[in-house]
Amino acid sequence: MNEIMIAGRKIGSAAEPFIIAEMSGNHNQSLDRALQIVEQAAMSGAHALKLQTYTADTMTLNIHSGQFHINDKASLWNGQSLYDLYNQAYTPWEWHQAIFEYGRKLGLIVFSSPFDETAVDFLETLGAPCYKIASFENTDLPLIRKAASTGKPVIISTGMATVSELHEAVTACREAGSGQIILLKCTSAYPAPVDHCNIATIPHMRQLFDCPVGLSDHTLGMGVAIASITMGASVIEKHFTLSRQEGGVDSAFSMEPAEMKLLVEEADKAWRAMGKIAYGPDEAQQASLQFRRSLYAAADIKKGEAFTRQNTRIIRPGYGLPPKYYELILDSRAVADIDEGTPLSWDLIIGG
Repeated sequence: MNEIMIAGRKIGSAAEPFIIAEMSGNHNQSLDRALQIVEQAAMSGAHALKLQTYTADTMTLNIHSGQFHINDKASLWNGQSLYDLYNQAYTPWEWHQAIFEYGRKLGLIVFSSPFDETAVDFLETLGAPCYKIASFENTDLPLIRKAASTGKPVIISTGMATVSELHEAVTACREAGSGQIILLKCTSAYPAPVDHCNIATIPHMRQLFDCPVGLSDHTLGMGVAIASITMGASVIEKHFTLSRQEGGVDSAFSMEPAEMKLLVEEADKAWRAMGKIAYGPDEAQQASLQFRRSLYAAADIKKGEAFTRQNTRIIRPGYGLPPKYYELILDSRAVADIDEGTPLSWDLIIGG
């Protein structure tokens, strides 16, 4: 099934790329800022806005030491406990309705990543059109079954999942009631190194699981996202913020509005440019045929005179015989007087 529908929008290889702006925790615990992010996502041309639905208590335990403390100097969140990080980053559930309603008013498809089964129940009350399973949750088969049991499309980030783990996730999804699945190639690093993205996996994944495939992109910039479209990505998800300078838990690898607008435009160009396998001039190139080289009289040629390398040349424009006939017509004779600058044609040649 290489095409599915979300809120009336077709997603798949025959449709323009579906661009998702991921708010995450970039609202910095301000509802006003969250609504500004919604507005800027719509103005940038993104097609959808995604939230994350959890609380610190649905994510982890209120423990601030040992395995519950982030001790990784390469991490953006080094030095924090998991509980404090999620308490800082979560989107209050009482904000969701306002965000959903404002996004819909502005023409966005608004949905969320539930991180436990209670979040699915809550999002159902808001009429969520689909569900996104985050990369770290793609082995949580009970959560996947819960989301799939709604019968709505399920988007799954692949992250660190092996082929067998993805098979389990997709199978659980289909068996629980959702045959509408989108897989997003994802590198679970923040920001993600470009040379670890392996977007060549996208066409293989699409063939292997018979579903649309896209990219959840944590790299800086848009190069990887655009390249993924040429590999067959139907969906691009990028974290989104008003300003990286203003901070936020994911701001360091998030796009700003002007960048998101450019991504939407360039993604559409990349998709349209792929086209189909084609050779020869199409309608857009017809006018350029005149700039090819062809055979012309380079001097006045009298009737009966032979065509030679002195009076016949391969030049632009392209209104004469193709250059491949040059040697063939040499020493043939003109059937009539030919003025310099005349394109040569078979009716001017004797013995050609």
